[in-house]
Amino acid sequence: MPLGARTSELARVTATFEPVPFSALPGWEGDDQLAAFRAFLRSAPALDGSGAADGAGGTKVDDAPLVAVAGRAVACQASITTRDDARAFFERHFVPHRVVHDGAEGLLTGYYEPVLAGARTPNGPFRIPVYRRPPDLVNLVREEERGALADGLTHARRTADGVEPYATRAEIEEGALSGQGLELVWMTDPVDTFFMHIQGSGRIRFPDGRTIRITYDGKNGHPYTSVGRVLIDAGHFTPDEMTLAALKTWLAADPVRGRETMRENRSFVFFRELANEADGPLGARSIPLSDGRSLAVDTGFHAIGTPVYVRAPTLETGNGAPGFERLMIAQDVGSAIRGPERGDIYFGSGDEAGQLAGATKHPGRFFVLHPRAGGAPDGTS
Repeated sequence: MPLGARTSELARVTATFEPVPFSALPGWEGDDQLAAFRAFLRSAPALDGSGAADGAGGTKVDDAPLVAVAGRAVACQASITTRDDARAFFERHFVPHRVVHDGAEGLLTGYYEPVLAGARTPNGPFRIPVYRRPPDLVNLVREEERGALADGLTHARRTADGVEPYATRAEIEEGALSGQGLELVWMTDPVDTFFMHIQGSGRIRFPDGRTIRITYDGKNGHPYTSVGRVLIDAGHFTPDEMTLAALKTWLAADPVRGRETMRENRSFVFFRELANEADGPLGARSIPLSDGRSLAVDTGFHAIGTPVYVRAPTLETGNGAPGFERLMIAQDVGSAIRGPERGDIYFGSGDEAGQLAGATKHPGRFFVLHPRAGGAPDGTS
């Protein structure tokens, strides 16, 4: 296998990383690397030097050099105050690599944090429970591997005789967890609640105006099924017609039909309340996410905390600039994020971010920034 290659055994995709100069990154000079540097700093506390598990075969991806660079970023952050400063930092400490692979074309989608009405107790329209993590739920893989290993069970139920598959979405909705006091909050709309599961976080606004943030805290372990893909395969939509808004409208139009369709996705997410909601929603390793700079990736190919320059010429984000050319930081994972050039862009919180996320389904290319061998060329931070 070539130097720097990684293989996903499940998808049987091999990727190699070929070094290129920064001048080969389209739009690099025009990007705001200071925003990327600030996002990179948010990864630093989570990069403890233990290495990220490679989803391909249980080996460790050596991210000790990445940990070292993150430490340098923390040490010199006071001196990084401009885009030029940040660009120089990345150019000093990293080498860009083109991702070459035999898998599907690169694809970028988007996700966001919905803001939804909720209540602490069931009353009036608030009748749909959002559950805490059950005490008998156990991880079969590390949380950051759940995307790379999503073809099999990632979590299970602990029993006196060992472990067994956890209840499915349909079984939980039919009452499998009732009476255990696991209800965290109560929601009004089944479709909105379903998509909060898919996004992995939510900001809940109570009737008295107070808000809390809740975030992913495990899942029932069953493989994720895209209900959008189910409807495309059934002929209800073409791929071009499928957007988040169109899917929500279809699911809500007939509640019985919508419920049965959503249950095609057997995966079910559990949540916890964040003690400090000001930090924003959390990604892998509890890294606070940054709007437009955090990227969910397949950890079978990319270590958490890795800077990734993303190019998507057909993606418009409404900021007046044509295309999408941006340095992002790998800070999250997702069950549907599979492949060396498969990425999910975190767009932020609320309806506007949701509109961007729901309309994002574009081809894209990755240039992955790996730490320079031996550290910075001049030995400085």
